[in-house]
Amino acid sequence: MISYQVQSEKGFTDKIGELVCMLEHSRAVTITEVAELTQEELDECESGGNSIGMLLSHIAAIEYVHQVISFEHRDLTEEEMEEWGPALELGEKAQQKYHSLSIDEYLDVMEAIRDQTLELLKEKDDAWLYENREWPNGVSYNPYYLWFHVMEDEISHRGQIRSKLRAWNNKAAL
Repeated sequence: MISYQVQSEKGFTDKIGELVCMLEHSRAVTITEVAELTQEELDECESGGNSIGMLLSHIAAIEYVHQVISFEHRDLTEEEMEEWGPALELGEKAQQKYHSLSIDEYLDVMEAIRDQTLELLKEKDDAWLYENREWPNGVSYNPYYLWFHVMEDEISHRGQIRSKLRAWNNKAAL
């Protein structure tokens, strides 16, 4: 059941618990919207755009990258980029890699990444969220922003998924 209250999740410090609550709410809504999709719906890729499967892979990849940046203070290795690059960049490479997969396969990857995120967040305190860091180009950021962006990105792509599903349903109704 989806909760409609932001509260601090147990097992985390106050602010991290609130962030986890929001991340989990966003994910629950995404899962609810895609859980019954067929492989055909997941693979539909009209006009060279991104399929729903590609977008779900992208959501998982963004979370993985933000784990690496925020917890390990580094960028992806070449091997990680080989694995996650198509999902991060989308386009043709993602279209080649992310097709003919079931919804369970996409959701399993998303769940594994999220489980890892939650375990890593349990080790942090609220002060960690506000640690000042700097990108190589001199722009400041903090881990709180990184995890806000993970949620923001998922919600944005869920809007694209909804749009694709509406178009799919309209086409089917004709």
